[in-house]
Amino acid sequence: MFQRRAITNQLTFFQKLRSFDFILLGCILIIGIISCYSMYSTDGGELLYHSKSHIVRFFVFFGMMIILSFFNIKFWHSTGYLFYVIVLGFLIWASFYGITASGSQRWINLYFINLQPSELMKIAIIVCFAKYYHRTQVSDVNSFKNLLLPIAILIIPIVLVISQPDLGTSILIALSGLVVLWLAGLNIKYFIYSSLIFIISMPFVIAFLEPYQKLRILTFFNPDKDPLGAGYQIIQSKIAIGSGGLTGKGFLRGTQSYLDFLPEKHTDFIFTLFSEEHGFTGSLLLLVLYAVMIFRILRIGSLTRSYFAKLYCFSFGSAIFIYITVNMSMVLGLLPIVGSPLPIMSYGGSSMLATMIGFSIVMSAKIYNKQVIS
Repeated sequence: MFQRRAITNQLTFFQKLRSFDFILLGCILIIGIISCYSMYSTDGGELLYHSKSHIVRFFVFFGMMIILSFFNIKFWHSTGYLFYVIVLGFLIWASFYGITASGSQRWINLYFINLQPSELMKIAIIVCFAKYYHRTQVSDVNSFKNLLLPIAILIIPIVLVISQPDLGTSILIALSGLVVLWLAGLNIKYFIYSSLIFIISMPFVIAFLEPYQKLRILTFFNPDKDPLGAGYQIIQSKIAIGSGGLTGKGFLRGTQSYLDFLPEKHTDFIFTLFSEEHGFTGSLLLLVLYAVMIFRILRIGSLTRSYFAKLYCFSFGSAIFIYITVNMSMVLGLLPIVGSPLPIMSYGGSSMLATMIGFSIVMSAKIYNKQVIS
């Protein structure tokens, strides 16, 4: 074991480079290029603010991901709690002194980027929990005393994000944390009891929601009740996706998008624009790319010797699947609009940054797959 560990630590630069998962890298790059063309389309076929910003961010953060991938997986394990504490500090700062836009106080000004810490928390919570359960025996996972700290670690950022207010992102953070708990071996009875309590408390929870959040839920059940108001976005989204047909209307020819019937098409509804232009065929291709990407993440997790890396990769792959499912279900009207970006595709520097950090840890697990963390 010592010999293998020494060999792993002495990998040359080119050996590390050859250890990259090039299929995963290729999927990320292809989806990124597709996103750049889609963003170019949202700007009406011109290189304007959104398209320029998205293209620069993607390639800068993609390069950053390559560099961070060379960091030993031990580094990510050793800084797991610190990563969480730093992001939590950013969240607290955003809640009290952050930048306010559209009625929400979610961002902090870092001069080179307006950072939304809640997006980083999606990754930080996975890294933190993966470190926490790295040395926890499966038999001890379900003990009450070992549940108190993870629950506190999860609830604190959720409460902060809800207060911003950002209910959608808080739900995604909760799901990210719960995925790790599930994979760590938490008994299914806890999930069943929690689900029952949540269902019973729903009427009381809804009473504390903001008016626009209540309206989103009502719109989900009946978007035609207010077709020119709350239901406008989802109705136009369905029309755009349906009008794409089998092969789509063609690049830069989406009428719903170009005639400005579809608001917010560069953020959470980017899939709607893509589907209108490229149809069912293009949408299926995008889904295949995402499926291959998730499969490679899970495969890396299955090959690595470190339990921390395994738990992280399986959790991150599951979280990416959840983000994609929630976003696409949202734009198809199968879920209420919750403000969930489509990984890599949607406009947003914080989301792109968090996603690329997540991929860099996966790639680190691949390069150092023989590394054992004691």
